[in-house]
Amino acid sequence: MKRNTTPPVLPTTPLAMFDIWKAGVMAFELWSTSLSTITMRNHLWQTQPFFSPKMMKENQKMVTEKLEASMEAGLEMQKTLFNSMNGQLVPWWITSQRTMKPYHRRSSANSQRLAK
Repeated sequence: MKRNTTPPVLPTTPLAMFDIWKAGVMAFELWSTSLSTITMRNHLWQTQPFFSPKMMKENQKMVTEKLEASMEAGLEMQKTLFNSMNGQLVPWWITSQRTMKPYHRRSSANSQRLAK
């Protein structure tokens, strides 16, 4: 008896449908917090000199966080690829949440921090 190792493209259980909903909510929150962070940083760049210590620190933090988030997301994609090569396939709705998580966490934190 051959075992089917490919995950379904569409969810087959209520829990899987809930995971797809969570992935959509996470994507929307990432989009909205990213827009607010971009807006607030643009406001900072327009109202403060770029060579001030506060702005230098903020710009350095921005670049560092983006690099860290992209490395974490890339590592998550590599794990998924290597697991799929070993026959351990994960549905796309789980992989998408894991991949968005580093960006979502940092974007939400930045939006809250800059709003103060």
